[in-house]
Amino acid sequence: MILSLLIFLPLIGSLLVALLPESQTAQCRWIALILTLGEVVLAGMACAGFDKTVAGYQLLEQANWITLPLGGLGIASIDYLVAVDGISLPLVVLSAVVMLIGVVSSWSMTKRLKAYYSLYLLLTGSIMGCFLALDFFLFFLFFEFMLLPMYFLIGLWGGPRREYASIKFFLYTLLGSLLILLVMIGLYLSVMDPVSTAVAAGLVPDPSAVTTEIVRNIQAYLQNGQLNPAYVVHTFDMRYLSDGGNYLPNTFLNPASEPIVLGLPARMLAFWAIFIGFAIKLPVVPLHTWLPDAHVEAPTPVSVVLAGVLLKIGGYGFIRIVWNFFPDGASEYAQILAGLGVLSIVYGGLTALAQTDLKKMIAYSSVSHMGFVLLGVASLTAEGINGAVYQMVSHGILSAMLFLIVGVVYDRTHDRRIDSYRGLMQPMPKYTTLTAIAFFGSLGLPGFSGFVGELFTLMGSFQSEWLPGWLTALATTGILLAAAYFLWTFQRMFFGPTWVRPFESQSGPISVLSDLTAREKLMLIPLGAMALILGLFPNLVFNLTNATVSQWLVKFAVE
Repeated sequence: MILSLLIFLPLIGSLLVALLPESQTAQCRWIALILTLGEVVLAGMACAGFDKTVAGYQLLEQANWITLPLGGLGIASIDYLVAVDGISLPLVVLSAVVMLIGVVSSWSMTKRLKAYYSLYLLLTGSIMGCFLALDFFLFFLFFEFMLLPMYFLIGLWGGPRREYASIKFFLYTLLGSLLILLVMIGLYLSVMDPVSTAVAAGLVPDPSAVTTEIVRNIQAYLQNGQLNPAYVVHTFDMRYLSDGGNYLPNTFLNPASEPIVLGLPARMLAFWAIFIGFAIKLPVVPLHTWLPDAHVEAPTPVSVVLAGVLLKIGGYGFIRIVWNFFPDGASEYAQILAGLGVLSIVYGGLTALAQTDLKKMIAYSSVSHMGFVLLGVASLTAEGINGAVYQMVSHGILSAMLFLIVGVVYDRTHDRRIDSYRGLMQPMPKYTTLTAIAFFGSLGLPGFSGFVGELFTLMGSFQSEWLPGWLTALATTGILLAAAYFLWTFQRMFFGPTWVRPFESQSGPISVLSDLTAREKLMLIPLGAMALILGLFPNLVFNLTNATVSQWLVKFAVE
């Protein structure tokens, strides 16, 4: 029950916090801290129980949720189905760590504590549900649940333009959700569950008796029209949605029928629709414009969660859903997809270079770094896919660290402008050291995790039979741009004589720049250590991902 606890422990905690009497509001912080610390422990237990040599799903939990006979239309079936594999487990661990850091970062919150921590814990459970759900309907529920708490966390606790940023975030994400919903319904109507169908047809007494041979027989009966439609069990199970043998004849998304819609084969149209849905979440240029506004207006803990975890659901959706269900679209449009990734890398880097707001610069750097994820996934190589997952983990750690670094100076001066600071190295040496680690790790310095992720995505892209070499060469300019904007920012803010732009309500602006507090060290030092450890020992991630990615690519080649 480890995976169910990962999902429902924070959800129950969210309800508990909401029901606390006003006299005990201060306990919200401790409840959130204990629960997110419990999430880290549970994620560690999942790692301990995970067999790295097995490529399939592990720790699987399944229970029938909804079963509805529809007569001649078959049987509707939705399951509570959760599991982990080598792709999802690293992201589960990342989520647990980042959500814990976010609670520590939230310790200084004073406004509407009950509402804040209740929404935060609801967001935590929803994120875990997205990475653990193996039923597409269940995944979509958690995907939608994330929208509500993020909207309020930005809209109620954000900056001066928080209403605009939260509405923009809501509308963009809702558009993506609607596109995903349409494709999800199309897949559901086009696919059967061979195991439940065999039971419904009376071929076996229960699911445990179903063998591989029986599954092949059911699939053959289906394609030959020998299966009574009343016995067909429609499913959202991702394991069956990715198997071409389970598609019903003459349905909308059957690869063999290929109806034409708006001048495109239906499957290709569905591919682009669901791709856009997750591309908004990643985000991919030109669907990225919600992200800088959301980051700039969001409070520091929400920015940490947004960059550290939420963006990764877009990359995870590419691998688990888009590429897995539509391998024909992924291979046919590989160059276009990789081109969008390169566009994000270059555009995000150039735009970050032009920023004067430190937080907005880091937001655009996230657009650039997540472009490497799309490039790696589009390469359809073992190096590229492993590199994409590693890049998501690495960026989750480093981006969380970067936004915490912005929060340190903003808490002291309420100013995020890069040109408002000079010579911070003298009054804040510990802060300078940790900022250097975050900056150099993010620009891809060897020895840090950022280098490994970008290296493997570029290696996979160069070796890909689908992509031209010039496209990958163009992507390498993103590393040069990252070095430019991070080093230029570091030089302007930390070198030279100490100076801080005067600000209101402080008689001595320089004296307020005290070095890191114990709470700030507690957040930043572990993240910096993780970036260094993963950079020196990348197999901590690759040992988890490699077997699953190898199986994923074999399945893709068969398709």
